[in-house]
Amino acid sequence: MSHKCSISGRCRQVGNRVSHANNRRSHVFRANIQTRRLYIPELKQFVRVRLATDILRTIDKIGIEQTLRKYALSVSDLVKG
Repeated sequence: MSHKCSISGRCRQVGNRVSHANNRRSHVFRANIQTRRLYIPELKQFVRVRLATDILRTIDKIGIEQTLRKYALSVSDLVKG
């Protein structure tokens, strides 16, 4: 299972750790991905998805239907992927 958000597609980023002496070494920044069960009213059931924490905040604020509409997704996209 990849380390990627099911709705926003957020995943890892690559950058550098820079020391005080300006030495640079490669570093991977991972998105804060959490597995959650969300209730989908259209299906009348719970669906287990992997989401970034900022998307969880968006869902709390505007709801799952509006969040899926914002990212141009449907419920079937969320269930199968």
